[in-house]
Amino acid sequence: MLKRPARCMPPSDDPATYVIGDIHGCLQPLQRLLQKIAPQPSDEVVFIGDYIDRGPQSREVVDHILGLPYRCVFLLGNHEKMLLDFLDGTDEGLYLANGGAATLKSYGGDFSALPAAHLSFFRNLRLMHETAGYLFVHAGIRPLIPLQDQMVDDLVWIRQEFFQFIGRFPKPVVFGHTPLRQVLLSEDRIGIDTGCVYGGKLTCLKLPEREIIQVPGWRG
Repeated sequence: MLKRPARCMPPSDDPATYVIGDIHGCLQPLQRLLQKIAPQPSDEVVFIGDYIDRGPQSREVVDHILGLPYRCVFLLGNHEKMLLDFLDGTDEGLYLANGGAATLKSYGGDFSALPAAHLSFFRNLRLMHETAGYLFVHAGIRPLIPLQDQMVDDLVWIRQEFFQFIGRFPKPVVFGHTPLRQVLLSEDRIGIDTGCVYGGKLTCLKLPEREIIQVPGWRG
């Protein structure tokens, strides 16, 4: 009896959402990851924040992402928030000691030479991005507080209060900020900072499949 050949399912034409974790000035891993995922014009690419600091090429990372041809959403990370506070004179001495010195070096040692397009990029980063199925934010959200009442510092800095919440969030929260050895993939919390700048990996989450795509991080 002849066997029928297996039927091949046609590829889906539905647009995908790609969510990219903390880059931290690591240009080559970012380039390799974007080449690997190859977003299509109808896809959306969400960057979870922390483009700069610690790694050697913060300026080059910003240049690269400003030139991307995809539909992109750029979120504010705590490191961009610290840079803005530093530029506005409200920094409490944290920034340069917390990775900012590497960014300063990448701009030639003088933030007054910050290109206007870069400054505009930093000042227009979004606090969060919400779709029908997911919420995207840099660090997390404070439990039981409506989204419109969330504090900026929580959105870019929160850790334990978000991780240890024993309840369920209304929709899955995709976040970065806290370096993990591997992706945290639970029903309502997905953590995608896998320590690219510390020799870990740069991670992309593809939705709606929840597929994990990774490249090796910076090996400086």
